[in-house]
Amino acid sequence: MQSAAVPSTLGFRPFAGQRIAVVGLGRAGLPAAARLRDWGAELLCWDDGEAARAAAVAAGLPIGDPAAQRGFPFDMLLLSPGIPHIRPRAHPSAVAARAAGVPVLCDADLLFRAVRASGSRARFVGITGTNGKSTTTALVHHLLLTAGMRAEVGGNLGPAALGLELLGDDGTYVLEMSSYMLERLQALRFDVAAVLNLSPDHIDRHGDMQGYAAAKARLFDRQLPGDVAVIGMDDASGSGFAEGRAARVVPVSGAAPQPGGVWAEARALRDDQGVLADLDAAPALPGSHNAQNAAAAAAIVLALGMPRNAIAAGLHSFPGLPHRQERVGERAGILFVNDSKATNADSTERALASYDRVVWIGGGVPKQGGIDSLGPLFHRIAHGVLIGQSAADFAETLSAQGVPNEVAGTLEAAVPAALAAARRLGVKVVLLSPACASFDQFTGFDARGDRFRALVAQLPEIV
Repeated sequence: MQSAAVPSTLGFRPFAGQRIAVVGLGRAGLPAAARLRDWGAELLCWDDGEAARAAAVAAGLPIGDPAAQRGFPFDMLLLSPGIPHIRPRAHPSAVAARAAGVPVLCDADLLFRAVRASGSRARFVGITGTNGKSTTTALVHHLLLTAGMRAEVGGNLGPAALGLELLGDDGTYVLEMSSYMLERLQALRFDVAAVLNLSPDHIDRHGDMQGYAAAKARLFDRQLPGDVAVIGMDDASGSGFAEGRAARVVPVSGAAPQPGGVWAEARALRDDQGVLADLDAAPALPGSHNAQNAAAAAAIVLALGMPRNAIAAGLHSFPGLPHRQERVGERAGILFVNDSKATNADSTERALASYDRVVWIGGGVPKQGGIDSLGPLFHRIAHGVLIGQSAADFAETLSAQGVPNEVAGTLEAAVPAALAAARRLGVKVVLLSPACASFDQFTGFDARGDRFRALVAQLPEIV
């Protein structure tokens, strides 16, 4: 019988004799290429950016454009998730691979192949959804660790999948899976797969909502009757995802009873056997959306064999994620919340619903529809402070609904303006939840959130 010990990597070459083209040498691609080289693959690596190619050369990796190779002589193409292979415009390497009948894969698929080649029966958990997947992924990992179980976390969140360590039979890989990754799976089978929700996003990549939903549903491909499919039931997509599953379906909700599943009732997390935890004692999980995240995480760890009496302690000690309703400081009794990861209105809606009254900092590069869908929650915004490319349009929308606001333009101006407004109006929460991408002023939502945190720390102490 296979030992539960970590498999030895001495002489471990699961990709020996395989030619792999690696395109995209960023956060995921560069470590993936290095790991594949160490595991015996014959590589050709490429990035359209000169600096990334230089970094690969410095790492001792072979550089060349695989699309220029006659007949695309490779066994697979590992293509960075952010690079399109079909829509809106396929990368030349993907065009060449598809013409040659070569599979286009993501690194999570190759991790699965390597783990199974090592003889390990470590379990794989996949978590997706338009919103909440990062929080749920981190929460599942936290719960497993607090229960003394061995686990690695990564994928779309944190370390790239091929940067994770090999685990033995007692280990669990907890992977956040984007739709971009899911459409590039060929071998990976998830012992536990969870879809939380679905709302319009990435339509340019998937063509329409049907294509987007189909990409998400690939999480359940290859599941067997002994596996588990955790389905969020708090939006209309849930029933569709639950239909026709080979695995056992476990419904979850942050608001309504789900017989056979896990749900929240007035902040009490429970299943058919009774209460699992008091969510009011979990400060990093406010709101009904986080109640559903907690329900999904609990359903996942229960399926993995975690004792139910260990769940409450793990939920209560969860620190939360950076940039996701992250409490970054207080001044004069006013809490500053960093929800920079809210890059669309649907995500901001969940944050606004978590607080009765806020000074809201929003704006950036707007998504389709702007903030019109937030109308039912505008009464919770005591004052809006607007930044970035969308500031003027958002100001017009808020003003038309009678919501006081100002255009600050930059985050540097917005933070002190928000503090002043909160003090003047007696509001206890300043919420950065932009409902926009960040690329007009920042390199990403994380850079935006980091800057917000730093600006809050620089605010003067006020008695």
